[in-house]
Amino acid sequence: MDKARSAWTPVIFLQNDGPAGALDEPFQPGWKLYFPPLSGEVVVRKSEDDGFEGTDLDAILTAFGVRNLVICGVLSEMCIAATARAALERGYGVLLPHDAHATYDVPAGPGSQGVPAAMAARAAEWSLGDEIRICASAREVRFKERA
Repeated sequence: MDKARSAWTPVIFLQNDGPAGALDEPFQPGWKLYFPPLSGEVVVRKSEDDGFEGTDLDAILTAFGVRNLVICGVLSEMCIAATARAALERGYGVLLPHDAHATYDVPAGPGSQGVPAAMAARAAEWSLGDEIRICASAREVRFKERA
């Protein structure tokens, strides 16, 4: 985020509004954003995995002139993957730094073993196909300075 901010690249936060009783129920401890937005940064509240669904995210990105996204966050196989797919469908370029998204361990299911979180996150990357770009680390991401 520091690199994006120093290049005057818009930093947009997606905040999930979970249902009552969920870990991410609005205004409960699990709902709070891990990284606090700075003044002037946009927070888009959402209730679906796809950050574009039912929000003005596309309009915000268009207003900023953004055509390429670096997506970071949690629940690789849900919110990250759904938002990345929706971005691709809308014609955005998507870069997903491998070390900048995560998920939980997947518990064992009927006839299957559990899957460690790191493997589940990697499978989520793979499921996005070859249209998405993946880099090993957020440290590799470079931003063009905006005027």
